[in-house]
Amino acid sequence: MGPNIICLGELLVEIMRFEKDIPHGKVGASYKGPFPSGAPAIFIGSATRMSKPFNLSSGFIGVVGNDEFGETVLKKLKSDGVDISKVRIDKLRTTGIAFNQYNSDGSRKFIFAAGAAGQTSPDDIDEEYFSDIKALHIMGSSLSISGISRDSCYKAVEIARSLNPQVTISFDPNLRPEMLDIKTIIEISKPVLEMTTILFPSGEEAEMLAGIKGAEKACKKLLELGPKIVVLKQGKDGCTIYSSEETNGIKITGFRINEVDPTGAGDSFDGAFIVGYLAGWELKKIGKFANAVGALKVKHFGPMTNNTYEEVLKLMEST
Repeated sequence: MGPNIICLGELLVEIMRFEKDIPHGKVGASYKGPFPSGAPAIFIGSATRMSKPFNLSSGFIGVVGNDEFGETVLKKLKSDGVDISKVRIDKLRTTGIAFNQYNSDGSRKFIFAAGAAGQTSPDDIDEEYFSDIKALHIMGSSLSISGISRDSCYKAVEIARSLNPQVTISFDPNLRPEMLDIKTIIEISKPVLEMTTILFPSGEEAEMLAGIKGAEKACKKLLELGPKIVVLKQGKDGCTIYSSEETNGIKITGFRINEVDPTGAGDSFDGAFIVGYLAGWELKKIGKFANAVGALKVKHFGPMTNNTYEEVLKLMEST
């Protein structure tokens, strides 16, 4: 039997500035880390922890180096309950690293050392592993990091749809200009976008993918391109969900939380949303659930948390 929820792509450790506005180039300035990371890893960890009450299994396809950083990432995934049998260890490359700088205006600046993170290959995509697939999540960063990683994503979508025509394909554009120029990223996203069930853009990403200004207009246009649902992620302001039945959008407010670290909140949101969708909940409940998971993430320093389903329900019930 294979997992019900599958994600693939880059596995990293993140080395993070814990003070704002400290350039990466400042000699002698301090970082904190390593923290298990990689947008796909954050997604699958969140989905796995949130899906335990629903008996949904999860698995990951990716590559780490034969080093302690790789061991750190795999330990976290395993502790969350993710099947890691399809994570390959590359003995020639080190585990991927992302250095993260925070700025007072809310922006971040990354320096990537891809290492093994971009080495996920179409040969790693085993059709039998998709035999029980219900949801496949694709990250734009996994399309951008390397050609073979991109081809792996395309192959995974093809296999998932062939084995389960009703499979939920979710896509987070996760545009990373540090990896490729925006024009190229949009171009390589199109084959996935056309097959997407649920799209998770920010306002800026929606505008870029749709080619028009205004997040609301962009989301409505994106609905015409294939996705059944477009979830506009709006950070602390929550989210707005657009669908063929709700073309004007369902606005779901966020939770007021003391923010410590926003990194990983959006990917954690995605994982929770997919779980609620597979559970058959109404969209408004799914959005509130995902908002709560994202909110709990920002209380924690580091991209991946240990928050449980019960903790999320407690936050939801407190408002």
